[in-house]
Amino acid sequence: MSLAELRHQMLRRKPLVAVEDETPTDERLAKHLGVWQLTAIGVGGIIGAGIFTLAGSVANKTTGPAVLLSFLVAGLASAAAALCYAEFAGMVPKAGSAYTYGYVSLGEFVGWFIGWDLLLEYIAVAAVVAIGVSGYFGFLLDQVGITLPDWMLGASGTGDGHVVDVFAMVFCLGTAWVLSRGIRSVGRFETVAVGIKVALVLLIIVLGVFQIDSSNYTPYFPYGTGAVMTGAATVFFAVFGYDAMSTAAEESVDGKKHLPKAILYSLAIAMVLYVLATLVLTGMQKYTEIDPESGFSSAFEAVGMPGIANIIAVGAIVGIITVVLTFMLGVTRVWYSMSRDGLLPEWFAKTHPERKVPTRVTWIVGIGSAILAGLLPINLVAELTNIGILSAFVVVCVAVLVFRYTRPEVPRTFRLPFMPVVPIVGVVFSVWLILSLPWETWARFGTWLVVGLVIYLGCSRTHSKLQQTAPGAQNAVGSARE
Repeated sequence: MSLAELRHQMLRRKPLVAVEDETPTDERLAKHLGVWQLTAIGVGGIIGAGIFTLAGSVANKTTGPAVLLSFLVAGLASAAAALCYAEFAGMVPKAGSAYTYGYVSLGEFVGWFIGWDLLLEYIAVAAVVAIGVSGYFGFLLDQVGITLPDWMLGASGTGDGHVVDVFAMVFCLGTAWVLSRGIRSVGRFETVAVGIKVALVLLIIVLGVFQIDSSNYTPYFPYGTGAVMTGAATVFFAVFGYDAMSTAAEESVDGKKHLPKAILYSLAIAMVLYVLATLVLTGMQKYTEIDPESGFSSAFEAVGMPGIANIIAVGAIVGIITVVLTFMLGVTRVWYSMSRDGLLPEWFAKTHPERKVPTRVTWIVGIGSAILAGLLPINLVAELTNIGILSAFVVVCVAVLVFRYTRPEVPRTFRLPFMPVVPIVGVVFSVWLILSLPWETWARFGTWLVVGLVIYLGCSRTHSKLQQTAPGAQNAVGSARE
């Protein structure tokens, strides 16, 4: 094969046609999600460990009371990417999110690159969050006097006698089971769970606002004004999640209208809650006294309300479980979409005959994330998550910019404002964060992409549906068989 042919394969773009029309009726995803169920999935993916753990940690160690500004900066940067996702979602309401957006605008290789990247990143996010849920669950058992064997409380190296994190594995497998029940069940579960989580955050805000001591806000910049940007780089990873929600586009009743709204609603709701919660947290307790691991629990305990601390722990478990569900949903839909396009074996694109969800992929992802969560320390798994999702943000921001000028005639139910400033801001901020990551993260990410490159060049490009439908493809197949 010549370099010209390889170049053509890598740059060919998926046509903007209804993917459903190309999918056998019995393999299509069921449509059950309305705008508020999609919003619940988005909020479920954004609000989790960030509000229950990360806010206190950053306030204590990095920014002081100015952590509120860090969340605002991170939220604005994330909003730039969210607006780009919203415009694409209104044009291409299909499973796959950044993978599909990259495929239709920048070409097959970029689509493959970001899809392959998200397979690892989303599974790693689910595993990291499951480990966090396990920690809260163990804390609650201690509170009621239940003592479990050390071997089942964490991965090897995380504590004396630890061998495997059983709770984290159970949470991953349980989430896979919920996903396998069908998207209608997922939507209902997520809506209820997110409702509980939002109610808990509002409870924290309402009760905490009466405990604020304004002297705790002084000094407001104890680590200097530059610490705000350092804090923003850290909490940025608490303000995405809508990207995983957008992978459920095909399961929306009206994806072109509902998905852009759900992306913007979910980020707006999350940011309002983040800002109010951090304002309360740093007002209730001096930043130097905030517990980095359980900020709100320690704050309420410090003001004589220990009972609220236990309620927060229960709510944190419910809240963090929704994050596992959202990202596991995301990876299964990306995998399904890539398989349907022929870039991965079509066996993975088979859906359950009744529930119309990709159960094969769902259980593979559930088992894979359970192994990561059960056997690896949380810091090692967490390092796998950051660079990939930021890379997806870069691709989507560039893609919406390119597509606005190369395909201006395509109908858009949502048009992001201030073009091209918004996507450029999204790219700059994401690249800045990528460059701030340690070299070990780059090395692991590069290794994963090299493996993906080998798979793409070895088989994916020739099994692509675009290759099979290209002029002369059938003759080429016939000649090969002869």
